[in-house]
Amino acid sequence: MGTDNNLQILQQPESAVLFNDVCLIIDQARRHVATYVNVEACLMNWHVGKRIKEDVLYNQRAEYGKQILKNLSVKLTERYGTGWGTEKLKHCVRSAYLFSEDDIMYAARTQLTWTHLRSLMSLKDSLERQFYMEMCRIEHWDTRTLDEKIDSQLYQRTAISQRPEEVIRRELKELREEDTLNPDIVFRSTYFLDMLGLPDVFSEKDLENSILNQLLEFIKELGSDFTFVDRQKRITVDSEDYFIDLLFFHRGLRRLVAIDLKLGKFKPAYEGQMRLYLRYLNKNDRKPWEEEPIGLILCSEGNTEHIQYFMLDDDSDIRVAQYYTELPSKELLADRLQRAIAIAREHQIENK
Repeated sequence: MGTDNNLQILQQPESAVLFNDVCLIIDQARRHVATYVNVEACLMNWHVGKRIKEDVLYNQRAEYGKQILKNLSVKLTERYGTGWGTEKLKHCVRSAYLFSEDDIMYAARTQLTWTHLRSLMSLKDSLERQFYMEMCRIEHWDTRTLDEKIDSQLYQRTAISQRPEEVIRRELKELREEDTLNPDIVFRSTYFLDMLGLPDVFSEKDLENSILNQLLEFIKELGSDFTFVDRQKRITVDSEDYFIDLLFFHRGLRRLVAIDLKLGKFKPAYEGQMRLYLRYLNKNDRKPWEEEPIGLILCSEGNTEHIQYFMLDDDSDIRVAQYYTELPSKELLADRLQRAIAIAREHQIENK
């Protein structure tokens, strides 16, 4: 009977409120403890690396440094157990070379773990590291997702990577300090749609249906802030009907995103069609608190110069990108990205 009475008491409305409030307190405390532990663990590793870097490895002889790390690893393992191997110490030292103490604290407080930081250490470019750090924060990537994004060269596929360094640095600083998201960070020059499982020959309708069947995976490739709004949205202009293939909303940008799916290469006529869609959406569907809509034209074949000129236009409300229904080889992707960067640099020189 005692147990039954306790259950009846807990089921009363006021008891349920009390139970939920206590659970909230406990859950918040656990999150705070986890954040604190993560920050301290990352800082500990960084300080260990800083100490080794500054007071031991000032002697530039590589063999001497290796021996010091090996001996130190043996002694630390004897005292603290496993987890202090030479590879761990190497990562600690590398973190001290690549990150400031403020960087480590910022990363850890935004839920990046030491494993995240180890992945970021593999990147040579500091701006690329900062880009991925911010994307981890914004889109809550786990370490596997971060590794996948790095492996697919996400940074190199965004418009921001092809800007002058001072522009990249300014936009990433605004993203960190003001949470101001720029379309250059959101949209890419290429998208991988290999998750759709399309046959060798397919139509635009097949592509659209496959995207809707695999909507979650498609949104992951676009970015986590995209939310689905509509498919084949009908708009009527001068008694003539037009249909927008896919309509999304991006929460960070606060903009409707119209997506047009095309087979083959980009054609200038596609721009006029998309501009009509955007003007209609801006007049009839845009909410007062939203920014102006933006369009993305996805083409199955890439004509690099057309795509890059659209990506480099700061004021353009239309982006053009190529999509792959099968993952390209790293060599092919690297070649395309190098060509894109070359075009971007020529464009910057011409406009100086």
